[in-house]
Amino acid sequence: MRKAGSPFFASGSRSLRAELLGWLLLPLAGIVVYNGWTAQRSAETVANLITDRMLLASARVIAEQVRETDGRVEALIPPSALEMFASPDRDRVIYRVLSPTGQLIAGFPDIEMPPQPPRDLQPVFYNARFRVDDIRGVALAQPVISETAGGNALVIVAATLNGRDRLVRELWLRSLRDQAILVCIAALLALLGLRSGLAPLLRVRNALQSRDPGSLQPLRREDVQTELQPLIDALNQAFARVQRYIDLQRRFVADASHQLRTPLAVLKTQAATGLREETSAGKGDALAAIDGGIDAMGRLVNQLLTLARAEPGGAALRKERIDLAVIARAALESLAGIAFDRSVDLSFEDKVGTLPLVGHSTLLRELVVNLVENALRHGPSGGAVRVTLDRQGTQALLIVEDEGPGIPEAERERVFERFHRLAPATVEGTGLGLAIVREIVAAHGGTISLSDRSGGPGLRVLVELPVADRDGTPREEPH
Repeated sequence: MRKAGSPFFASGSRSLRAELLGWLLLPLAGIVVYNGWTAQRSAETVANLITDRMLLASARVIAEQVRETDGRVEALIPPSALEMFASPDRDRVIYRVLSPTGQLIAGFPDIEMPPQPPRDLQPVFYNARFRVDDIRGVALAQPVISETAGGNALVIVAATLNGRDRLVRELWLRSLRDQAILVCIAALLALLGLRSGLAPLLRVRNALQSRDPGSLQPLRREDVQTELQPLIDALNQAFARVQRYIDLQRRFVADASHQLRTPLAVLKTQAATGLREETSAGKGDALAAIDGGIDAMGRLVNQLLTLARAEPGGAALRKERIDLAVIARAALESLAGIAFDRSVDLSFEDKVGTLPLVGHSTLLRELVVNLVENALRHGPSGGAVRVTLDRQGTQALLIVEDEGPGIPEAERERVFERFHRLAPATVEGTGLGLAIVREIVAAHGGTISLSDRSGGPGLRVLVELPVADRDGTPREEPH
């Protein structure tokens, strides 16, 4: 396609039909110009050939009349030698006849001689000027039989170029006219072809203009040519992305309104209770309850935002080369206070030292925090939570094990659904932790699986993420 700075149709509003037609007609115009030049050369060649044949015929008629009479070389100029040049152009015919000794026998003495004399009775054609006119001439050697001394007489016949120039113009204009007609026919056929070829694209445009503004139904790729099908595919993909964004927005609004309705009602009740209390102690208890409710609501909102960011179709993740070991260690340090309060032994084993990944550091930190925090909340007081980092081939392994009650096998798929909680719910929570973890893992091209902890009760969570190559691209498993 043409760049914006091209002089070709450089107006602000570009027409595909005009641009395609221009690219078709410009080469044709160039061909016409070249053919016009070559046609003129050909016309000049043909006109020169005709003129030369006429000059040679006239010179030979005159040469046949050159003879020696009574010791003198004479030349009788027959009228037929000059009449063959009769035309509406009124060309002037001039001639010059010289004896073998170089004496003028007949004609005009001031006609220019040829650049070289004829040899072996071959004619010599040349261009010259006679007084004020350009002429085309021929020089012909004619043997003269003599009793005393033989030799060749020189016969020169020339004519002005009016008729020759007219013939050149006629031949050239006729050729140019034929080519112009062909270009017009080609332009008409090109217009018809463009109109037919662009019709499917115009139908797509009309369909988009006439459809409901809220409709994001995909277009039929079969209705356009093969070359336009990638455009339709791109439009359909854009429609699908917009639809995903809309679905995510609606889901976020629905989730937020559903989950915030009850906490807001509780806060309203607690505030009303605090207003009715007359003692400072009662008001303090109400404020403490409100403060706890606000903390819970803040965590819920943060989890909803994290989930919206990690979901496919959400905001584009700006990934970079990071070290999962550094992120995991920082996340565990932030949870050390919770582990201490619950008297849980939180341990971390790094078997590889560094684990390079290409990912979003904030989301990966949230992944580790959610898994370990779930383990701390559901594990018994005085228990243990073990976090292990390892590597297996091209996969980085993050393993979190706790000593809690675990998750029944029938529920292990459903716990990844948002707001799903096991019954009976003995620990406070929103039901979003594992849903967030699954979306983050999927956004980084990894997998997550749940199983029983070996050696006793508890849950084992295994997260596998692709390790980055040296150039920063995730490695793939060999096939």
